[in-house]
Formats: sequence, C-alpha cells, structure tokens
Amino acid sequence: MLRKFRAHRLFAFLVLIAAGLWIGTGQFSYVGSEESKAAARETPADKAAKSEASTLRTVAVINADPKPHAREIRVSGATQPDKQAVLAARASGVITKLEIEKGQNIKAGALVMELEGPDVTAAVTNAQSRLAQAKRTASVTEKLYASGNTSESKLINDRTAVAAAEAGLSQAIAAADRLKLSAPFGGFVDSVNVQKGEWLQAGTPVATILSLDPIVVHAEVSELDIGFLKVGNKAEVRLVSGQKLQGTVRFVAKEASQKTRTFPVEVALSNGERAIPAGMTAELSLYAAPVMSVIVPRSIITLSDAGDLGLRVVDKNNIAHFQAVELIDDTPAGLVLAGVPKDVRIVVSGQDLVKDGDKVLVKEANSGLIGEISQ
Repeated sequence: MLRKFRAHRLFAFLVLIAAGLWIGTGQFSYVGSEESKAAARETPADKAAKSEASTLRTVAVINADPKPHAREIRVSGATQPDKQAVLAARASGVITKLEIEKGQNIKAGALVMELEGPDVTAAVTNAQSRLAQAKRTASVTEKLYASGNTSESKLINDRTAVAAAEAGLSQAIAAADRLKLSAPFGGFVDSVNVQKGEWLQAGTPVATILSLDPIVVHAEVSELDIGFLKVGNKAEVRLVSGQKLQGTVRFVAKEASQKTRTFPVEVALSNGERAIPAGMTAELSLYAAPVMSVIVPRSIITLSDAGDLGLRVVDKNNIAHFQAVELIDDTPAGLVLAGVPKDVRIVVSGQDLVKDGDKVLVKEANSGLIGEISQ
C-alpha cells in the first residue's frame, strides 16, 4: 500500500515539473496567438486575394477537345431499279422474231422483236432505185449545163429531184427500222407480254426491262435533316435480310413532297451479280460530312439572353463567357455540338450561377461527375 501511494506522488510530481516547463515557453499565453501572428504578417495584397477568393463562384469544367463527327440520319426505304423501261411496238404488224424471254439478261442494243413488213422492205428498195436514177439524170444535166447545152432551170429541177429522192429513202429506212425493237440499255427482262406470230398494233407493250446494277435505295428524309446531306455522302444500307452494304448518296431532292413535307433521297449500291432485287425493304444510315465538334451532357446546355443555344465556357483567365453552338447530333453519349473553340474549358457544373464576365474558381471535373451529369 505504501509503495503504491509513493508511485502516485512521484507521477504527480513529474506532471508538475512538465507544466512548469511549458509555462516557461510562453506558448499558452492566449488561445489563437499563432493565428493572430500569421494574420499580422499578411500583406494587403494577400488579404485582398483572400477576400476575393471567398466571394468567387466555383465551377467544374472539362477541356474542349473538338473531334470530327459525321451526323447519322436513320430512315427507312426500299430498293428500286436504276432504270426501268416498258418497251412498246413502234409499228403495227405480225411478230416474226421474238429474241427475249422472261428472266433473261440482255445487252444494250440487242434485238428484242421484229415485225413482218414486206411492203416496207419493198419501199426501201424502190426509194434506193429512185435516188440512183435521180443522181444519174442530175449528173448528165451537170455536164450539159457546163457545155452550154441546157438551161439553168433544168439543172435546178434535177438537183431538186435528187434531194427529194434522198428524203424518200430516209423515210423508207425509218419505216423499216420501226419494224425492229431493240433494248435501250442492258438489264434484266422482268416480263414479256407478247408471243411470236401475234399481230400487234403500234404502242402495244412488249416487255419490261430493269437495270439492277447499281441498285437504288429510295428513302424520304425530313426537312430538319435534309440540310446535312449532299450528293456523294457515304451511306450504310441494312436490308431486311440482315445484309449490310456500303453505298453513296447519288440524289438529294430540292423540293419536298406536298403531302409529307419530306425530301426524296437515293442511295446507289453496287449489284454486279444482281443479287439484290427491286422492292426490298431497307434501313439507311446516312452520314453527313464530318465537322469538328464536342460531345457534352444534355444538362449543361444553356440559353443566352437572346435565346440562342449555347454553353458556358471559361477562358485562360478564368473568366466565364457564353459560347453559341450548333447542334449537330444527339447520341447516347450526349449532344454533339459544333462551334466550340479548342482553347476554352466547358462548364459542366455551376453554369447557371455565373454570368458573362464573371471570374470564377475552376475545378477540373472527373469522369464520375460527368457520368452523373449525363444521366
């Protein structure tokens, strides 16, 4: 018991000595003395900077990094032949030759059909004879006129006879040519409506020819998207069968449909083996020309006092400004905007608390914050 009591007294004595030494240093003179000394050492400039910092708004930013982006426009369409022609009889008569069959591929200029016409053939022969006779007569008259043995009027009449004979021969040849029907372009014979030996009247449909290479996908684009498309733009076509093909925009209409207010667009696809038929449903992804743009969360879009769409940005001096932009595309990752300079930072948090010309405190936004904003 005595030993325990002496230990307590010894401990108390040591605490008393330590307290005395601390008091001797003067460090406990008053609470907050160090802070007061530090404040006393601050210069007026330091105090002004500290005061200004306490009043500035803090905003989170991301660096603008414009990259090329091609706007994607998705529409539905259907395949169509590049060219389609319904061939009709050019004269009346009986079919003596029918050189095509349904489902056949033919070349441009190939004979499709020929009609019987012995009277027309005879007319060509007679016209050729009349022309030969007129030329012989005119030749003799030329010699006689040169020697002074005939009149000028005789020479003129014979020359006129030659011209009339030439015109008659041309008409006879044209009539004979109308007995034949040729393919205006190479393609696929989709239908044949006549039979050999059948009598036809001029104008009767004979056959339908389709040109399927290239195959054309026809679609309608809204008036909001038509301004982004030009002839030559790339396109991706997904057929109802699941096949995906690359094509090129070959036609963009300049006048909208009066009923739908949409603009016809055509995309050409290579179809050398004619494997893609006409009339097949297709889904088109049309790509506009790439433009330099940035992708930002939808929630950070703001409006100027004039109602212009834009962003709040911060320059290198940490001054906030309104930056007008152009909406290029809307993607799952965010809005695609053009018109943002590369040397600015985009405010993604706190943009509604500052205005043009305000100086701000800048904090770099992390990927987690951007993800939350995008949602």
